[in-house]
Amino acid sequence: MSLEIEKKFLVSGDAFKQEAEHKMHIIQGYLSSAAERAVRIRIRDDKGFLTIKGKSNASGTTRYEWEKEISIADARELLKLCEAGVIDKTRFLVKSGVHTFEVDEFYGDNEGLVVAEIELKAEHEAFVKPDWIAEEVTGQDKYYNAMLKSNPYKNWQKN
Repeated sequence: MSLEIEKKFLVSGDAFKQEAEHKMHIIQGYLSSAAERAVRIRIRDDKGFLTIKGKSNASGTTRYEWEKEISIADARELLKLCEAGVIDKTRFLVKSGVHTFEVDEFYGDNEGLVVAEIELKAEHEAFVKPDWIAEEVTGQDKYYNAMLKSNPYKNWQKN
């Protein structure tokens, strides 16, 4: 199992789309969305994945992650077993200095939400922050995909 260290930000505007080197369509569901462990099924373009993520540390930046590629047929079947609420998004990969931001533009019940994540080698590693990066939301549970499936953006954007 590997350690994932990442920071999460809201995104302002859509300038990131012109800077993106690659984009992919993602559909994902959760077999388990417990805070202690999330078990996710993902279809990314034409590939399937099973991912297990552990609970985040106190700052929300670090958690265990294990991922295995599975057949697209198995992923489609496993999605049928998932908890209610499917995440549908396009992920844009945008280089910034030596790092790459993964910018997720959500659809369906999460339409209007755009979140950027950056994976780091250490919690306090420096990185270049593009102009379109807005408020940091690292550690705010409501921005985790596992939470967005049960409490989607459309329900809390009025708050």
